[in-house]
Amino acid sequence: MLFSTKLENPMHTVKVAARGARGGWRTVAGACRSMTAAYRTLPDFLIVGEAKAGTTTLYDLLSRHPQVAPAAMKEVHFFDLRFSRGVEWYRAQFPLSYRVRGDYEGPGARLCTGEASPYYMLHPHAPRRIKALLPDVRLIVLVRNPIERAYSHYHHETRAGRESLSFEEAIDREPERLAGERERMLADEHYSSVAYRRNSYLRRGQYADQIDALHALFDPRQVLVVCSEELFKSPDKAYGEVISFLGLAAVNKTAIRRQNSGSYAPMSAATRSRLVAYFEPHNQRLYQLLGRDLRWA
Repeated sequence: MLFSTKLENPMHTVKVAARGARGGWRTVAGACRSMTAAYRTLPDFLIVGEAKAGTTTLYDLLSRHPQVAPAAMKEVHFFDLRFSRGVEWYRAQFPLSYRVRGDYEGPGARLCTGEASPYYMLHPHAPRRIKALLPDVRLIVLVRNPIERAYSHYHHETRAGRESLSFEEAIDREPERLAGERERMLADEHYSSVAYRRNSYLRRGQYADQIDALHALFDPRQVLVVCSEELFKSPDKAYGEVISFLGLAAVNKTAIRRQNSGSYAPMSAATRSRLVAYFEPHNQRLYQLLGRDLRWA
Protein backbone atom coordinates (compact mmCIF):
# COMPACT_ATOMS: atom_id res chain seq x y z
CA MET A 1 0.00 0.00 0.00
CA LEU A 2 1.26 3.48 -0.90
CA PHE A 3 0.35 6.63 0.93
CA SER A 4 -0.11 10.31 0.06
CA THR A 5 0.86 13.40 2.00
CA LYS A 6 -1.42 15.76 0.06
CA LEU A 7 -4.96 14.99 1.05
CA GLU A 8 -6.11 18.52 1.85
CA ASN A 9 -5.50 20.14 -1.54
CA PRO A 10 -8.05 18.70 -3.99
CA MET A 11 -6.44 20.38 -6.99
CA HIS A 12 -3.14 18.62 -6.36
CA THR A 13 -4.15 15.34 -4.82
CA VAL A 14 -1.35 12.83 -5.07
CA LYS A 15 -2.88 9.58 -6.15
CA VAL A 16 -1.98 7.22 -3.40
CA ALA A 17 -3.03 3.86 -4.06
CA ALA A 18 -4.69 1.36 -1.90
CA ARG A 19 -5.88 -1.94 -3.20
CA GLY A 20 -9.66 -1.93 -3.27
CA ALA A 21 -11.79 -4.92 -2.44
CA ARG A 22 -12.23 -5.61 -6.17
CA GLY A 23 -8.57 -5.17 -7.00
CA GLY A 24 -9.00 -1.69 -8.46
CA TRP A 25 -6.93 1.34 -7.49
CA ARG A 26 -8.38 4.24 -5.60
CA THR A 27 -7.00 7.22 -3.73
CA VAL A 28 -6.91 7.48 0.01
CA ALA A 29 -8.26 11.00 -0.43
CA GLY A 30 -11.24 9.61 -2.33
CA ALA A 31 -11.94 7.07 0.39
CA CYS A 32 -11.84 9.82 3.01
CA ARG A 33 -14.23 11.97 0.99
CA SER A 34 -16.65 9.07 0.63
CA MET A 35 -16.68 8.40 4.36
CA THR A 36 -17.40 12.07 5.10
CA ALA A 37 -19.90 12.69 2.29
CA ALA A 38 -22.75 13.42 4.69
CA TYR A 39 -20.73 16.30 6.14
CA ARG A 40 -19.91 17.88 2.79
CA THR A 41 -21.63 20.65 0.89
CA LEU A 42 -23.12 20.80 -2.58
CA PRO A 43 -21.89 23.32 -5.18
CA ASP A 44 -22.88 26.97 -5.33
CA PHE A 45 -21.92 27.31 -9.00
CA LEU A 46 -21.45 25.18 -12.08
CA ILE A 47 -19.59 26.02 -15.27
CA VAL A 48 -21.88 24.09 -17.61
CA GLY A 49 -20.15 24.65 -20.95
CA GLU A 50 -19.02 24.91 -23.53
CA ALA A 51 -16.15 22.53 -24.28
CA LYS A 52 -13.03 24.18 -25.81
CA ALA A 53 -14.31 27.61 -24.83
CA GLY A 54 -12.07 28.29 -21.84
CA THR A 55 -13.85 26.38 -19.08
CA THR A 56 -10.59 25.04 -17.65
CA THR A 57 -9.00 28.48 -17.67
CA LEU A 58 -11.97 30.09 -15.93
CA TYR A 59 -12.18 27.32 -13.35
CA ASP A 60 -8.47 27.74 -12.66
CA LEU A 61 -9.03 31.45 -12.07
CA LEU A 62 -11.95 30.81 -9.73
CA SER A 63 -10.08 28.10 -7.84
CA ARG A 64 -7.38 30.64 -7.00
CA HIS A 65 -9.88 33.13 -5.58
CA PRO A 66 -9.53 33.30 -1.77
CA GLN A 67 -13.27 32.75 -1.30
CA VAL A 68 -13.51 29.64 -3.48
CA ALA A 69 -12.93 26.13 -2.20
CA PRO A 70 -12.55 23.99 -5.34
CA ALA A 71 -14.01 20.54 -5.85
CA ALA A 72 -11.89 17.40 -5.77
CA MET A 73 -11.73 17.55 -9.58
CA LYS A 74 -12.62 20.18 -12.13
CA GLU A 75 -14.91 17.99 -14.26
CA VAL A 76 -17.09 15.90 -11.97
CA HIS A 77 -19.54 15.01 -14.77
CA PHE A 78 -22.23 13.93 -12.32
CA PHE A 79 -25.31 15.27 -14.07
CA ASP A 80 -24.33 13.81 -17.43
CA LEU A 81 -22.07 10.74 -17.21
CA ARG A 82 -22.07 9.67 -13.55
CA PHE A 83 -25.61 10.35 -12.38
CA SER A 84 -26.14 6.71 -11.46
CA ARG A 85 -23.49 7.03 -8.72
CA GLY A 86 -25.96 8.99 -6.61
CA VAL A 87 -26.03 12.23 -4.68
CA GLU A 88 -23.79 11.01 -1.87
CA TRP A 89 -21.02 10.28 -4.38
CA TYR A 90 -21.48 13.78 -5.83
CA ARG A 91 -21.43 15.41 -2.42
CA ALA A 92 -18.19 13.60 -1.65
CA GLN A 93 -16.45 15.63 -4.37
CA PHE A 94 -16.89 18.91 -2.49
CA PRO A 95 -15.41 20.50 0.65
CA LEU A 96 -16.59 19.80 4.16
CA SER A 97 -19.51 22.02 5.11
CA TYR A 98 -17.75 23.61 8.06
CA ARG A 99 -15.00 24.85 5.72
CA VAL A 100 -17.46 26.47 3.35
CA ARG A 101 -19.57 28.00 6.11
CA GLY A 102 -16.43 29.45 7.70
CA ASP A 103 -17.41 28.17 11.15
CA TYR A 104 -13.84 28.48 12.42
CA GLU A 105 -12.81 31.59 10.51
CA GLY A 106 -15.36 34.05 11.88
CA PRO A 107 -18.12 36.24 10.39
CA GLY A 108 -17.97 36.90 6.67
CA ALA A 109 -15.61 34.01 6.04
CA ARG A 110 -18.07 31.89 4.06
CA LEU A 111 -16.62 30.31 0.95
CA CYS A 112 -18.29 28.96 -2.16
CA THR A 113 -17.54 25.89 -4.21
CA GLY A 114 -18.33 24.57 -7.65
CA GLU A 115 -17.19 22.49 -10.59
CA ALA A 116 -16.92 22.72 -14.37
CA SER A 117 -18.30 19.95 -16.59
CA PRO A 118 -18.64 21.31 -20.14
CA TYR A 119 -21.03 18.59 -21.31
CA TYR A 120 -23.80 19.72 -18.94
CA MET A 121 -25.15 22.34 -21.32
CA LEU A 122 -25.56 19.96 -24.25
CA HIS A 123 -26.67 16.83 -22.40
CA PRO A 124 -30.47 16.43 -22.69
CA HIS A 125 -30.99 15.37 -19.05
CA ALA A 126 -28.39 17.47 -17.24
CA PRO A 127 -30.28 20.79 -16.90
CA ARG A 128 -33.36 19.07 -15.45
CA ARG A 129 -31.23 17.02 -13.04
CA ILE A 130 -29.37 20.14 -11.94
CA LYS A 131 -32.64 21.97 -11.32
CA ALA A 132 -33.98 19.12 -9.18
CA LEU A 133 -30.92 18.94 -6.93
CA LEU A 134 -29.61 22.53 -7.05
CA PRO A 135 -32.54 24.86 -7.75
CA ASP A 136 -30.63 27.98 -6.64
CA VAL A 137 -27.28 27.19 -8.23
CA ARG A 138 -25.45 29.78 -10.32
CA LEU A 139 -24.71 28.63 -13.87
CA ILE A 140 -21.85 29.97 -15.97
CA VAL A 141 -21.87 29.47 -19.74
CA LEU A 142 -18.76 30.12 -21.81
CA VAL A 143 -19.29 30.74 -25.51
CA ARG A 144 -16.59 31.00 -28.15
CA ASN A 145 -16.73 31.73 -31.87
CA PRO A 146 -18.35 28.44 -32.89
CA ILE A 147 -16.07 28.02 -35.90
CA GLU A 148 -12.94 28.21 -33.75
CA ARG A 149 -14.56 26.09 -31.07
CA ALA A 150 -15.48 23.34 -33.54
CA TYR A 151 -12.00 23.26 -35.03
CA SER A 152 -10.36 23.15 -31.59
CA HIS A 153 -12.76 20.41 -30.51
CA TYR A 154 -11.93 18.39 -33.62
CA HIS A 155 -8.18 18.62 -32.98
CA HIS A 156 -8.71 17.70 -29.33
CA GLU A 157 -10.42 14.49 -30.42
CA THR A 158 -7.73 13.85 -33.03
CA ARG A 159 -4.90 14.22 -30.51
CA ALA A 160 -6.72 11.82 -28.20
CA GLY A 161 -6.88 9.23 -30.98
CA ARG A 162 -10.68 9.29 -31.10
CA GLU A 163 -11.10 10.93 -34.51
CA SER A 164 -9.66 9.58 -37.76
CA LEU A 165 -11.57 11.65 -40.33
CA SER A 166 -10.45 14.97 -41.76
CA PHE A 167 -12.22 18.01 -40.33
CA GLU A 168 -14.28 18.43 -43.49
CA GLU A 169 -15.29 14.76 -43.45
CA ALA A 170 -16.14 14.97 -39.76
CA ILE A 171 -18.52 17.89 -40.16
CA ASP A 172 -20.01 16.33 -43.29
CA ARG A 173 -20.74 13.15 -41.36
CA GLU A 174 -21.88 14.81 -38.14
CA PRO A 175 -25.61 14.60 -38.96
CA GLU A 176 -25.21 10.89 -39.71
CA ARG A 177 -23.16 10.25 -36.58
CA LEU A 178 -25.61 12.07 -34.30
CA ALA A 179 -28.81 10.86 -35.99
CA GLY A 180 -31.24 9.60 -33.34
CA GLU A 181 -28.70 9.83 -30.51
CA ARG A 182 -30.43 12.61 -28.59
CA GLU A 183 -33.75 10.81 -28.96
CA ARG A 184 -32.21 7.58 -27.59
CA MET A 185 -30.83 9.48 -24.63
CA LEU A 186 -34.20 11.06 -23.91
CA ALA A 187 -35.93 7.69 -24.14
CA ASP A 188 -33.42 5.90 -21.92
CA GLU A 189 -31.66 7.82 -19.14
CA HIS A 190 -29.06 5.06 -18.89
CA TYR A 191 -28.05 5.40 -22.54
CA SER A 192 -24.77 7.25 -23.01
CA SER A 193 -23.91 8.42 -26.51
CA VAL A 194 -20.21 8.64 -27.25
CA ALA A 195 -20.88 10.23 -30.64
CA TYR A 196 -23.15 12.92 -29.17
CA ARG A 197 -20.45 13.90 -26.70
CA ARG A 198 -17.34 13.64 -28.87
CA ASN A 199 -18.43 14.29 -32.46
CA SER A 200 -20.83 17.21 -31.91
CA TYR A 201 -18.48 19.75 -33.48
CA LEU A 202 -21.24 21.89 -34.99
CA ARG A 203 -24.07 21.01 -32.63
CA ARG A 204 -22.24 22.37 -29.59
CA GLY A 205 -21.86 25.74 -31.30
CA GLN A 206 -25.61 26.28 -31.50
CA TYR A 207 -25.51 28.16 -28.22
CA ALA A 208 -28.90 29.87 -28.28
CA ASP A 209 -30.75 26.55 -28.26
CA GLN A 210 -28.82 25.40 -25.21
CA ILE A 211 -29.20 28.67 -23.32
CA ASP A 212 -32.92 28.67 -24.07
CA ALA A 213 -33.11 25.23 -22.45
CA LEU A 214 -31.43 26.60 -19.32
CA HIS A 215 -33.73 29.63 -19.23
CA ALA A 216 -36.75 27.35 -19.46
CA LEU A 217 -35.77 25.84 -16.09
CA PHE A 218 -33.81 28.55 -14.28
CA ASP A 219 -34.35 32.21 -13.64
CA PRO A 220 -32.19 33.97 -16.28
CA ARG A 221 -30.57 35.86 -13.40
CA GLN A 222 -29.02 32.54 -12.36
CA VAL A 223 -27.30 32.17 -15.74
CA LEU A 224 -24.24 34.18 -16.78
CA VAL A 225 -22.95 33.98 -20.35
CA VAL A 226 -19.27 34.83 -20.79
CA CYS A 227 -17.60 35.28 -24.17
CA SER A 228 -14.29 33.42 -24.10
CA GLU A 229 -12.65 35.87 -26.53
CA GLU A 230 -13.40 38.62 -24.03
CA LEU A 231 -12.09 36.51 -21.16
CA PHE A 232 -8.70 36.17 -22.85
CA LYS A 233 -8.59 39.69 -24.28
CA SER A 234 -9.78 41.55 -21.16
CA PRO A 235 -9.50 39.05 -18.28
CA ASP A 236 -9.90 41.61 -15.50
CA LYS A 237 -13.22 42.83 -16.89
CA ALA A 238 -14.64 39.39 -17.77
CA TYR A 239 -13.45 37.78 -14.56
CA GLY A 240 -14.80 40.73 -12.61
CA GLU A 241 -18.26 40.02 -14.03
CA VAL A 242 -17.97 36.37 -12.99
CA ILE A 243 -16.94 37.04 -9.39
CA SER A 244 -19.61 39.73 -9.08
CA PHE A 245 -22.17 37.23 -10.37
CA LEU A 246 -21.03 34.79 -7.67
CA GLY A 247 -21.05 37.46 -4.95
CA LEU A 248 -17.31 37.24 -4.35
CA ALA A 249 -14.92 40.01 -3.41
CA ALA A 250 -13.12 41.83 -6.20
CA VAL A 251 -9.48 40.97 -6.83
CA ASN A 252 -6.80 43.45 -7.82
CA LYS A 253 -5.26 41.67 -10.79
CA THR A 254 -6.25 38.66 -12.84
CA ALA A 255 -3.25 36.45 -13.65
CA ILE A 256 -4.67 34.31 -16.43
CA ARG A 257 -3.11 30.95 -17.24
CA ARG A 258 -4.40 29.65 -20.53
CA GLN A 259 -5.21 25.95 -20.21
CA ASN A 260 -5.54 23.09 -22.72
CA SER A 261 -4.48 25.15 -25.72
CA GLY A 262 -3.07 23.41 -28.77
CA SER A 263 -1.49 24.27 -32.10
CA TYR A 264 -2.60 23.01 -35.50
CA ALA A 265 -2.73 24.05 -39.15
CA PRO A 266 -5.16 26.83 -40.10
CA MET A 267 -8.59 25.93 -41.42
CA SER A 268 -9.01 26.20 -45.18
CA ALA A 269 -10.66 29.38 -46.45
CA ALA A 270 -13.37 27.39 -48.20
CA THR A 271 -14.30 25.49 -45.05
CA ARG A 272 -14.30 28.68 -43.00
CA SER A 273 -16.62 30.40 -45.48
CA ARG A 274 -18.94 27.42 -45.36
CA LEU A 275 -19.08 27.53 -41.54
CA VAL A 276 -19.61 31.29 -41.45
CA ALA A 277 -22.79 30.73 -43.46
CA TYR A 278 -23.79 27.71 -41.36
CA PHE A 279 -23.48 29.46 -38.01
CA GLU A 280 -24.83 32.86 -39.04
CA PRO A 281 -28.50 32.20 -38.07
CA HIS A 282 -27.45 30.53 -34.82
CA ASN A 283 -25.16 33.44 -33.95
CA GLN A 284 -27.87 35.99 -34.70
CA ARG A 285 -30.22 34.20 -32.31
CA LEU A 286 -27.52 34.29 -29.64
CA TYR A 287 -26.88 37.99 -30.18
CA GLN A 288 -30.59 38.71 -29.75
CA LEU A 289 -30.65 36.61 -26.60
CA LEU A 290 -27.67 38.45 -25.13
CA GLY A 291 -28.67 41.86 -26.40
CA ARG A 292 -25.27 42.42 -28.02
CA ASP A 293 -23.34 41.52 -31.15
CA LEU A 294 -20.23 39.40 -30.52
CA ARG A 295 -19.08 40.07 -34.12
CA TRP A 296 -17.99 36.51 -34.75
CA ALA A 297 -18.59 36.75 -38.51
